[in-house]
Amino acid sequence: MNEIAGVALAFVVSLVVVLVITPICIPLLQRLKVGQEVRDDGPRTHLKKQGTATMGGVVIILGAGIAGFIFTSDVYETSLLFIIMLGCGLLGLWDDFLKVVLRRPLGLRARAKVIGQLLVGIILAWGSSMLGRGTLIAVPYTGIELEAGFLYYIFVVLVLVATANAVNLTDGLDGLASGLMVIISAAFVLIALLTGHYAVAVFAGALGGACLGFLRYNYHPARIFMGDTGSLALGGVLAALAVLTGTELLLMILGGVFVLEVLSVIIQVISFQLTGKRVFKMSPLHHHFELSGWAEVKVVHVFWLIGLCFAILGLLAI
Repeated sequence: MNEIAGVALAFVVSLVVVLVITPICIPLLQRLKVGQEVRDDGPRTHLKKQGTATMGGVVIILGAGIAGFIFTSDVYETSLLFIIMLGCGLLGLWDDFLKVVLRRPLGLRARAKVIGQLLVGIILAWGSSMLGRGTLIAVPYTGIELEAGFLYYIFVVLVLVATANAVNLTDGLDGLASGLMVIISAAFVLIALLTGHYAVAVFAGALGGACLGFLRYNYHPARIFMGDTGSLALGGVLAALAVLTGTELLLMILGGVFVLEVLSVIIQVISFQLTGKRVFKMSPLHHHFELSGWAEVKVVHVFWLIGLCFAILGLLAI
């Protein structure tokens, strides 16, 4: 089986698995009263989403994992990708369980969440070292590679924590994060194929298929949300894809929308603390446009288009 066929089959199998399992999970989650808790301080239009089935990230992890292992050409790389995805997903599942099942609105304490992410980041750094990743950091568009030495492993941990939280912040509108992940997964398929990381390409294909299948039920009006289970898992595996392909800095371009979402929160917090004024009507950035009168679907479509532009811009650096 050639590499492209393997990627295509992983994509299709993952897509089918998620398309089949998700509609079974939705009524089950509803019967278990695993429904979304909507924040009172969020956009008023989101109140109607109260009670929508959540923790759907479990299905994405399952679909990507099954297809990724079936068609892998390197079980070690695939195992590391899946372990990172599962580790971040379990952290998110714990957070979701506290918020949704035990009715603790704040979920995991921020410190506990960060510690969990740091531990998963350490696993990623160690695993990449065992796979012979090396400690070079490629600077996009320049052809320059910087030897980071031991500092590289600290860098990897920071990349994972930052990416996991960035995707988590972005997952605030129906289909926004899952649609962006389809685009970025496709970009990583191309990157992995061009750089000779065929198992990574297969897993990226499986991830794209899982996210596309989930999008079928997550698109507005969403019947299910991925929850922190999904958003943290997706952020974690995105960081792992970047690490194994040596594109950690390029990830900031490929995931440009995620970066903008994080920057909007940082700017909002700093501005309010220093001046008492807000730059945006609400952060993250997607809420600003909602409160500016944009329909939710319009915000999602525009952000997808911007995400596609960032992905193309990033691919030009390969």
